[in-house]
Amino acid sequence: SAIHGRGLFCKRNIDAGEMVIEYSGIVVRSVLTDKREKYYDSKGIGCYMFRIDDAEVVDATMHGSAARFINHSCEPNCYSRVIHVEGHKHIVIFALRRILRGEELTYDYKFPIEEPAAKLPCNCGAKRCRRFLN
Repeated sequence: SAIHGRGLFCKRNIDAGEMVIEYSGIVVRSVLTDKREKYYDSKGIGCYMFRIDDAEVVDATMHGSAARFINHSCEPNCYSRVIHVEGHKHIVIFALRRILRGEELTYDYKFPIEEPAAKLPCNCGAKRCRRFLN
């Protein structure tokens, strides 16, 4: 990907509003995420986590779907939603607009705003890039 790492690319045309992929992995309590992230960092493993709500996070680092490779963009072509299926919460990625075969899939990570020293640079290349993920 021109944005970061592998990225995830569309294998067929996708219509606006269509479900693209579920962000799956192991659901863990939010209080465990810092410990897991430090462990992954110590082993040189890229960390892939997505917050469901204040209490739970999907950790896709070791056992996740390809959705973990979707990069952030300030002008994304997808969006994420937490949906409920038979009493369980799932993170699903939907097409924001029509996406053409070969296009990189992106969504806005919507990271919380951080202090200047903790800012993460954005490499999305969008015309209206905010310059930071957070």
